Amino acid sequence: MVYRFTIISDEIDDFVREIQIDSEATFYDFHEAIIKSVGYADDQMTSFFICDDDWEKEKEITLEDMDKSSDEDNWIMKDTLLSDLIEDEKQKLIYVFDYMTERSFFIELTEIITGKDLKTAACTKKAGEAPKQMIDFEEMTAANTSIDLDENFYGDESYDSEDFDAEGFDIDTNEIADNSFDKDSY
Repeated sequence: MVYRFTIISDEIDDFVREIQIDSEATFYDFHEAIIKSVGYADDQMTSFFICDDDWEKEKEITLEDMDKSSDEDNWIMKDTLLSDLIEDEKQKLIYVFDYMTERSFFIELTEIITGKDLKTAACTKKAGEAPKQMIDFEEMTAANTSIDLDENFYGDESYDSEDFDAEGFDIDTNEIADNSFDKDSY
């Protein structure tokens, strides 16, 4: 059986890779096919995540043994066949290629081709430039825009943060002070 995966990036709109690989290949073989298809060096820590339909991470397949606690399954790329964890079309995966900034590719199994085998993985579609493999924190910070919590944050130009003080709500602070209550009681 052959799996056809489509790979996209949330960083670059026109980036697409399509990889066909045998279902009995390992996740490491798939990792190598991805690295070659985007021209990345194979010297970084990477992981695959099996995801649910909403892209929520479920199982992690690591490049190296991370020596996790024994009550968790420990999946390693070289020891895990694609068919061990992937069975259905539309299965979603995330491939984290930059651990420091958690940058990743989004992958979907778009077709299962039965009655066929492949000796080596093949990149059958290549469009767009891949994002840079690594970016540093300063570059990431410069690329991210900070949220400006000014008067217009709530979508109303008349919004004024002073409205949230006691005077803004027409509360008589003397009345609050005159109420007798035990300060230690809740």
